[in-house]
Amino acid sequence: MAKFKADVNVGAAKSPATSAELDEPEAAGGDADAPDIGTTIATIGVIGVAAALFDVALIPGMVIGVAAAYAPKYVTNLGERLTPLFNYTVRGAYKVTRSARSAVAEAQERMHDIAAEVEAEEAADLNGAAAPAHAAS
Repeated sequence: MAKFKADVNVGAAKSPATSAELDEPEAAGGDADAPDIGTTIATIGVIGVAAALFDVALIPGMVIGVAAAYAPKYVTNLGERLTPLFNYTVRGAYKVTRSARSAVAEAQERMHDIAAEVEAEEAADLNGAAAPAHAAS
């Protein structure tokens, strides 16, 4: 098991790094290691052909995977761009719902008014027909 070795030259001054030394890590870990677009397309094409040889049903899954891998790189700030559309849609749906509720409430009120009139007419007919029968007894 390796043990941690403390740096004994804590107080010693280090020599300043040259500009070549500072640029070297960036060049080694920068875009030089990243494949160009042609290599990426060729790789995806070869894998697609190999998948088609095994089963054609694998290709849609591969397309979805590639799209999911490249979407964050090419579709940046999608949420910020869709926020106004989302707000407009929610506001429109709220207004439509509010007007629909108002129309339904108006229709219910009319139905209750008509039902109350019918009940009042039936009660008046029953009272009017029952009164002469009691008078005759």
